[in-house]
Amino acid sequence: MISTQLDKNIITAIEASLKAGEVIMEVYNTAFDVEFKEDKSPLTVADKRANDIINSFLKPTSIPIISEENKQIDFSVRKEWDTCWVVDPVDGTKEFIKRNGEFTVNIALVSDGVPIYGVIYMPATKTLYFADVLSNIAYKSQFESHNTSLDNILEVSKPLNPKVKTNTLEIVGSRSHMSQETLDFVKELKASGKNVEIVSKGSSLKFCLVAEGNADIYPRFAPTMEWDTAAGQAICNAVGVEVISKETNQPLLYNKENLLNPWFLVSKQ
Repeated sequence: MISTQLDKNIITAIEASLKAGEVIMEVYNTAFDVEFKEDKSPLTVADKRANDIINSFLKPTSIPIISEENKQIDFSVRKEWDTCWVVDPVDGTKEFIKRNGEFTVNIALVSDGVPIYGVIYMPATKTLYFADVLSNIAYKSQFESHNTSLDNILEVSKPLNPKVKTNTLEIVGSRSHMSQETLDFVKELKASGKNVEIVSKGSSLKFCLVAEGNADIYPRFAPTMEWDTAAGQAICNAVGVEVISKETNQPLLYNKENLLNPWFLVSKQ
């Protein structure tokens, strides 16, 4: 049960994610076609419908939106934004196509390049993660219907707590994008004498595993975009888990000129 009052923008993001989740599952439970974008990444009608719904919730806030499925706005305009939404309507489209349930709706609010609110919704299991970095709170909620009330979500929400260190180091690996560099990282840890276990998971749920204490580290030594990580970073940051760039050794930043992320490491410092 949540004792604090949520900011209206978090509530808007939660409501948008649930409505998007509902239409995503409508597509998921039918025979759907798969297109491929210029970068060879897959696209389904679920991505498009979810994006339209999320935009309908976020546009009335008058805060500009960076979404994977929106036409990207030139940096000459974006650099003037002090606050923006960063959205992935369906993160883990490959998992969606495989029908393994490990796909999410990602919505984050970014201020001066830093994620301050994050919402991740897993429609297949009706599991919601949300966080307010400014208040250092992050919660997980599971319910029976995409149309559940905010009061019910708050009633069944439980706070996230990262893992207490043990002798076993649990490392999150991508379900569909395990790079050789990540395998080498795991190999080095094992060579140093650590007892290492791999936990495979798709989409932004990898961030959630670390934030809720089901893994120690998520190394991402492969390409991601800002909309893949912003909501997950907010959820992690709210509970003291850092998302650190391998290029700068500083937290990932958002609304950059290039929306491609550097490699990064997610762990409790």
